[in-house]
Amino acid sequence: MSDYDDDDPFGADEPTTAAVSVDVDAGEQPTTHFGSADEFVRKQLIGTYRRRVMAQGSGGGSRWKAAWWESKEAQQRIEALWRAWEAARADPKAGMSAWWINHCDPHMSVLLSPDGPFADSTDENRIGEALPYEPPVEGAFPPDLQPPLYTQRPRNEHR
Repeated sequence: MSDYDDDDPFGADEPTTAAVSVDVDAGEQPTTHFGSADEFVRKQLIGTYRRRVMAQGSGGGSRWKAAWWESKEAQQRIEALWRAWEAARADPKAGMSAWWINHCDPHMSVLLSPDGPFADSTDENRIGEALPYEPPVEGAFPPDLQPPLYTQRPRNEHR
C-alpha cells in the first residue's frame, strides 16, 4: 500500500493518517522554556503584551479575561502562541520578529476583540498595566519550569 490515498476524486496527493513514532531516550524529554501555557501567560505574555482592557458594557475597547483558561478558544489560541514562541526562540535572528508578526498579533487581535472569546468579561486594567490574571485551580496545568518572576517573589526575597 502506498503512503498516499489514490481514491481522492480531486487528484490530490495526501498522506494517509498513520501513527508516527519518535525515538527519544527513556530519560530524555523534549524541553521547553516554560512548563505550560499558563506559565507562559504569567511570565511572558501578560507582562509584555500590555494593552488597556475594558469591561463589557463600558463602551468600545479591548477585552481580556483574567481567567483566560475558562475559554476553550482562548486555551487553544494561547497554547498555539506558547508553542510558536518556544519554536521562535530557536531562531536567534528573526524568530521573535516572525513570532510577533505571524502569531502573537493575529491571535491577540482575535482574543482582545470586543466580539472575541472574552466579549462578556468584566475585567479591566489601566493603561500600561499588565493584563489581568487569575490563577487556575491547582493541577490544571503542568508545573512551572522557571523560577517565580522577581515581582512574584515574597517581599523578603527581594533584598
